[in-house]
Amino acid sequence: MSEIRKQKPIAEFQVQGISCLDCAQKFEQAVRQLPGVVQAALNPLSGKLSVTGTADLAAIRRLGSEEGYAVDPFAAATDPVVLRQSGSELWRAIGSAVALVAGFSLEKLAGPQSLYLTLYVAAILLGGWGNFRKAVRALPRGNFNMSVLMSAAVIGAVAIGQYEEAASVAFLYAVSELLESWTMDKARRSLRELIELAPGVARIRRDGEEQNIHVTEIVTGDIMIVRPGDRIAMDGVIVGGKSSVNQAPITGESAPVNKKPDDEVFAGTLNGPGALEVSVTKLVQDTTLARIIRLVESAQAERAPSQAFVDRFAAVYTPVVLTLAVGIALLPPLVWGYQWTEWIYRALALLVVACPCALVVSTPVAIVSAIAAAARQGVLIKGGLYLEAVGTLQAIAFDKTGTLTRGEPEVTDVIATADWQQAELLGKAADVEAWSEHPLAAAIVRAAEQQGHVVTPAEDFLAIVGRGGRATVAEELLYIGNSQLFDERGADLSLATDEINRLQQAGKTVMIVGTAETVMGLIAVADTVRPDSAATIKALKKAGIQHVIMLTGDNQKTAQAIAAQVGLDEIRAELLPEDKLAAIKELLAKYGQVAMVGDGINDAPALALSTVGIAMGGAGSATALEAADIVLMADDLKHLPFTIQLSRRALQIIRQNIGFSIAIKVVAVLAVFPGWLTLWLAILADMGATLLVTLNSLRLLAKPGTTRQD
Repeated sequence: MSEIRKQKPIAEFQVQGISCLDCAQKFEQAVRQLPGVVQAALNPLSGKLSVTGTADLAAIRRLGSEEGYAVDPFAAATDPVVLRQSGSELWRAIGSAVALVAGFSLEKLAGPQSLYLTLYVAAILLGGWGNFRKAVRALPRGNFNMSVLMSAAVIGAVAIGQYEEAASVAFLYAVSELLESWTMDKARRSLRELIELAPGVARIRRDGEEQNIHVTEIVTGDIMIVRPGDRIAMDGVIVGGKSSVNQAPITGESAPVNKKPDDEVFAGTLNGPGALEVSVTKLVQDTTLARIIRLVESAQAERAPSQAFVDRFAAVYTPVVLTLAVGIALLPPLVWGYQWTEWIYRALALLVVACPCALVVSTPVAIVSAIAAAARQGVLIKGGLYLEAVGTLQAIAFDKTGTLTRGEPEVTDVIATADWQQAELLGKAADVEAWSEHPLAAAIVRAAEQQGHVVTPAEDFLAIVGRGGRATVAEELLYIGNSQLFDERGADLSLATDEINRLQQAGKTVMIVGTAETVMGLIAVADTVRPDSAATIKALKKAGIQHVIMLTGDNQKTAQAIAAQVGLDEIRAELLPEDKLAAIKELLAKYGQVAMVGDGINDAPALALSTVGIAMGGAGSATALEAADIVLMADDLKHLPFTIQLSRRALQIIRQNIGFSIAIKVVAVLAVFPGWLTLWLAILADMGATLLVTLNSLRLLAKPGTTRQD
């Protein structure tokens, strides 16, 4: 898919009027067959159609009109989730019901045949008109969808004089359409809730005046005025004021976060008691919330294994049942001389129950509901593939810095040799580290500045991967890094060994400062363990994760000290990026399903190779949003056990849905042969199965703690 996207342009369209997942899938296939189209993906919940290749709007609109869909170019600024208006469907269902009841009553009261037959026909037309139109459009293309099957059943019932049955089928189908539209809208509202988080208008200060401006007209650099209690409309950086901000819609954090100048704020979050001035940093279509919405919308494109199974099964199942229906209608009368009317009726009942709607709905609604529920808790899952995968994990590998630890290391010890002063040693180390983006380097720079040192970036800085770095300070080449860096250069570390061991055993990371030949001193840096790390590891083991391992570039003794605090099964220390990659390969060979949890940047190779790559703290990182399969938007490990539980719950519901859908079809097919399956009972079974699997899937939208855990 990625290669296709590089080669061909992508056009996006808004498709309105979707109420049937099976119909949506067939429309997607029809678009895919248009000339010039390389790939097409339609999200039935949001209605967004993405077309790769040459997209002919007129041709797509013609296909849409055949299905009763309105197709327009997608505008990012508009609401991408359109709730269907089901008023006409409701009135048709009511009209069909009234006509059916009136006709049935007249027939039982021995009223005029012409009158009750007219009422039955009215019930058929009112309840089935939309269905008949869809069938007329679908049949020439060989598309045997629900509309074709229902229309065949209704027309066949009329042909053999079963007007009451035909009217009952039409009415029940109208009810089925109404219920499916309602349940689809309920699922859509989960996306709509995300969209409605951010207001459409923000108060902007321009040219010394404050004015309300639509978010589509706001540009980067604009100063946004956020009053107490306002919902923040755009991403930005605070330039004035202090407040607390409820970031739950983005990060899932339950407690408000204190904000001050230079801190980031996100669109869709709720300001607390203080007034803020915010410099806008992203356009409306690029905000963190907008990116989350797009990723949630497109998550369905990553077909889950269960959904792929359903698609394959339905592709074989439908033609088999159609063939069986023809055989039931023809063989008994022709071969054994049974009555045509009786066996045609049974074939019609089989046609009705043959529709795989419940089976088609069984997986995608559950997946989208679970992904939307996760997004509300600050967990971004890129697709059904990863949703299912995280529920099957057997082992999880963690990075240390910024994952199991806070990622905010501080200098704890500065030990200089007899020839150097502590302040001088720290200052020179800071000059070297000024070029580095590593958290340990930042800690050294910060400590030097706190002691009054004016950091002057050194010359000719070179990062040595997995070891440290070197640079020229006052015409002297200095190195700063771990013991491997100095061992490789033949430096004598014997005098510092005892001190290094003491600091490492205390859980500190030791940075050696010196030349290629001599050691000038040691700088110890400590990073505190997250308060929730130990509880998270315990929860993961309780959830059935067999092996929890830490992969770190830090030294062995420091890694052991951290592992002892959080309860890990294994540690591997002093690893280069390629060593982490090799470790993931080994774990995959042993456990099959392995997740890697890191920052989304430094651990990119390991994240990519693992079954599921999970990034921490994605709210402030565009890279993390793109790099990982699952993003924990807040720096909160407690969301990891929640994600695993949600995945397993979704898998359980999907299995329930698939099992129930297939079972109800088998029972219905078996009931055809003895004549137990009537037309109205067939459509009731199909409608009931579709409704039940949809409602079962929607349970995943419930807030954590409000439903029974399966």
